[in-house]
Amino acid sequence: MDWQTPEDSVPSRFVTEAEVGALLANPPSSGAWRDGDRPGDRLFAPLGRLDFEHGGSIPHARLAYETWGTLDDDGGNAVLVLHALTGDSHVLGGAGNGHATAGWWAGIVGPGLAVDTDRWFVVAPNMIGGCQGSTGPSSFAPDGVEWGSRFPYTSIRDQVEAQHRLLGHLGLDRWAAVIGGSMGGMHALEWAATHPELVDRLAVIAAPPVTTADQISLNFVQLEAVRTDPHFQGGDYYDAPDGEGPHRGLALARRMALLNYRSPGELNARFERSWQSSVSPLGHGGRFAVESYLDFHGNKFTRRFDAGSYVTLVEAMNSHDVGRDRGGVGAALRAYAGPSLVLGIDSDRLFPVSGQEEIALHLAGNLDGTRPSVLRSDFGHDGFLIENALVAPHLSRLLAV
Repeated sequence: MDWQTPEDSVPSRFVTEAEVGALLANPPSSGAWRDGDRPGDRLFAPLGRLDFEHGGSIPHARLAYETWGTLDDDGGNAVLVLHALTGDSHVLGGAGNGHATAGWWAGIVGPGLAVDTDRWFVVAPNMIGGCQGSTGPSSFAPDGVEWGSRFPYTSIRDQVEAQHRLLGHLGLDRWAAVIGGSMGGMHALEWAATHPELVDRLAVIAAPPVTTADQISLNFVQLEAVRTDPHFQGGDYYDAPDGEGPHRGLALARRMALLNYRSPGELNARFERSWQSSVSPLGHGGRFAVESYLDFHGNKFTRRFDAGSYVTLVEAMNSHDVGRDRGGVGAALRAYAGPSLVLGIDSDRLFPVSGQEEIALHLAGNLDGTRPSVLRSDFGHDGFLIENALVAPHLSRLLAV
């Protein structure tokens, strides 16, 4: 649940009036990538019929994905990289040509970097239920109308099943490593519990073993912001003209989420009580700088994301409990014995280090014994996207095993 773009992941800063002005035009009903748009670097894996664990099915599901590097003849160097809530398959590469933003982990994945594409064949899918090429609410159903409100309730396990089919589509029999941060870390844990024999190495970054009541409550108010926007229309809004989609609810949900992605210390140090302009916010109609900051990023988000996908993916995060029907977290994670990295961030108020401590306790192959590695960062949950110099050595350590 992160900023997910280089522009948004930089340390919090003041928003200029020019940046605000660039968003004055009416936003589209959906910021999703749609069939007919330029594919960019996306590839597409047909998955066939996908049955969802809590009911419903998609007859012709697909995953959008991207790859970097060269696959070895024996297929033994394939690394799966899994994005967070509002990320996508575009881990590495520039914006444009069908990609709304530049790659979200370009300081970690690439030639000579921690996940070295001169050595590893890196595969990054967009999650089922997402809006950047994989089947989701904005995709067309067989009747030629967007799935919208008809899209099945989607769990983390459903999404990992789709990723498992991607493995087969690529002709692979295992992953050399599965690496995920935030929501992607939930998927990584599910891989370890469901298919431990297919994962040679595991990296779980800034993710919990279960989504807690506190986290569900934070998600609930975001979901309500979207659902109560009258333009959401129960999820069937895709034919709305520009400016009449559920962008207000989606932008509000994004603003709520952003508060948990950064740390209080960073926001206070960056903005203090500064005004956005010379007009006082103390009864004279002006704004505090931090208010403009949240407004800008909420509005910007509506240009690249889809409200229906946001609801679907947040609900999927709420489904996360790696120990469900497996005898608890400990029993589920003890199924995996391979080398593992569990990485937390000391200032993360979304998924605190206590969650990573529980994960590390039960992974027999954890590089740090029964404890997680903990980054010291001022940037909160988003630290794993920002602090490349701190994250990289840990991933290098895992991939050297």
